[in-house]
Amino acid sequence: MMQFLLLFSRQGKLRLQKWYVPHTDKIKKKITRELISTILSRKPKMCSFLEYKESNIVYKRYASLYFCCAVEQEDNVLLTLEIIHRYVELLDKYFGSVCELDIIFNFEKAYFILDELLVGGEIQETSKKDVLKAIAAQDILTEVGNDENYDI
Repeated sequence: MMQFLLLFSRQGKLRLQKWYVPHTDKIKKKITRELISTILSRKPKMCSFLEYKESNIVYKRYASLYFCCAVEQEDNVLLTLEIIHRYVELLDKYFGSVCELDIIFNFEKAYFILDELLVGGEIQETSKKDVLKAIAAQDILTEVGNDENYDI
């Protein structure tokens, strides 16, 4: 089970975070700060896996963003890497070559896509096509809701 997912920039700015295991805000900030500094200090040719407390950390850099996940020790780190890649593919399909600004200005969509892919830290849907259908349906509902607000 995934414990959390963090998205941060090369400058160390947190862009998105999703926690599947409860922690206090103080502990979340501590974990985030430690992991960002650790990952950013690693050389590009180093392995994308590391141990952190009782978890395995899996991360991958795409352009200017780092995608970082914590999973339990007995979980498959290669599968986690594949989940990160699937999330990036979905973001790319939706935004058309996703970039950091897409995440900043459309964070609610990024969260929605993540929620369609993962529920409670477990993979919910493996089909990119089905996830994109759900996102398109939600976009239509949002547009209809916005149109009704302007009719008043």
